[in-house]
Amino acid sequence: MPSASGAPLVVVTGAAGRIGRSAAPLLPAGWRLRLTDLRAGQLPGSGLAVEALDVTDEAACAAAFEGADAVIHLAGVPDPAATWEQLLPANVIGTHAVAAAAVAAGVGRLVVCSSLQAVSAPVAEHQVRSEDPPRPANLYGATKGWAELVGSWVAATSGTSVVALRIGYFNEQRPPWPGTTPRELAAWLSVRDAAELLRASVESDLREVDGGPVGHGAGFVVVNGTSAGRYRKADVSTTQRVLGYRPLDDAWAGEPLP
Repeated sequence: MPSASGAPLVVVTGAAGRIGRSAAPLLPAGWRLRLTDLRAGQLPGSGLAVEALDVTDEAACAAAFEGADAVIHLAGVPDPAATWEQLLPANVIGTHAVAAAAVAAGVGRLVVCSSLQAVSAPVAEHQVRSEDPPRPANLYGATKGWAELVGSWVAATSGTSVVALRIGYFNEQRPPWPGTTPRELAAWLSVRDAAELLRASVESDLREVDGGPVGHGAGFVVVNGTSAGRYRKADVSTTQRVLGYRPLDDAWAGEPLP
């Protein structure tokens, strides 16, 4: 995402969450980061400052996004077992507030974090593709399908382009983990690949290698986000082609072949 100053200002919501606090220190040094979360403080380990922001407050979001070139929206309740009452504020109201505020602030690129839970209902043998429509198996996944639709709405009605990331099974530790399942291995997203995914989502011009437009509509694309495992729950070829995503980690490295 080009910036007039040469150093893009990127705002991250939910920066103190698992993905944010792990990946933020690995984001490009050339970015100017404005990290936000519900409470102000510092990220453990890196010491990066975090500003307070309630994503359900659209006016506060617009103020936080002022002058930003891109917004990475990580804030939300990430629990597939969460109730509607738990999900409604951040995942539904907050997603709309962030999207509307990004448009109002003239943000060039909005990155919304969806989840493979948005397409969790198909049979286990099905490899999820970027073009698959939402088909969630739980309410959490339904709110992530909502995030994708909000992104489509933003791209269709404003000058803000949108990348919707269907995040896989994020885990800060390398596998194997206690009780590791093949499903988790096949959907794993590592810390450094998460940072690479966010980088690519902000910096891509959303055009294919051959120069043709891509996505589900002008300025909008849904892509899958897992590491470079040899057995993957989700196809990341579109992510690689469209965003220039370069994953490095393989959950199956060192594991016996099935």
